[in-house]
Amino acid sequence: MATIPRLNGFIRAFENGQPAFSLFAPCSPDMAIDLQSSKYDGIIFEGEHRPWDIQALRDTLQYLLNRQQIAAAGNVVPQITPTARIPANGVEKNQFLAKQALDIGCYGVVWPHISTVEEAYNAVSACRYPRLKDKPLYEPQGIRGDGPMIAARYWGVSQAEYYERADVWPLAPKGEILVVIQIEDTLGLKNLPDMLKNVPGIGVVMIGEGDFSQEMGIPRQTESKIMMDIKAELLSICKQHNVIAAHPHVEAFNAEQVIAEGWRYLCCGAPRSYATLEKARGIAGRT
Repeated sequence: MATIPRLNGFIRAFENGQPAFSLFAPCSPDMAIDLQSSKYDGIIFEGEHRPWDIQALRDTLQYLLNRQQIAAAGNVVPQITPTARIPANGVEKNQFLAKQALDIGCYGVVWPHISTVEEAYNAVSACRYPRLKDKPLYEPQGIRGDGPMIAARYWGVSQAEYYERADVWPLAPKGEILVVIQIEDTLGLKNLPDMLKNVPGIGVVMIGEGDFSQEMGIPRQTESKIMMDIKAELLSICKQHNVIAAHPHVEAFNAEQVIAEGWRYLCCGAPRSYATLEKARGIAGRT
């Protein structure tokens, strides 16, 4: 069997010691067409604060593909890696939402409002297929249902190849699925060290600035000292556990600082302008 190149653009950037660039975008074929030639490593298609429509997400993923790009590359590595943020908060444990996103071909899931070890465990489990207890990498126990046909077709691999790669990174070194948990409240921040210690398979931790600032009584004052201290604490915890930290609001005014601080998953600006993305990529040495 031929060697399969790294498919997930986020993971490829991390493995190369580079920050990865992303953005939140609505499910829309027009949006996918606009973004397919951009320099983003991947996209988070937004299903938390916009309607969750799995058919719309499936259509959007198809329009993200560009046959000319595939032919020029000579392989099935996507130009831009699609992932999805699901609508359910961590406490709701709606595993089926992650299953639907993965089954149509998404390379990762963003889980909002993860506040406990149990919720973090569920997030990783929902993105993994089951295996027997005596098999390697049993924990966290997989609970994803088996239905890889559409996902394998979208990835451009056989079902056997899909099974080899359809696990969570970095727990599975060849895994192509990225689990991103969002820490959006004081309980989640308090429990984050235990999550990262006890739940292998968390790929990225993203600070939820909006909801966090809401709880602190300073809605959307994300550059206040209170919020800067919270972000610094989350970043420090992630560094201690060698887990990538994600910043959801990288803009022209803070891009240099965010990169210097060590945030490695960067959501840059609105898709109607690539100015922030270009500036941040230049600061990171990824021109």
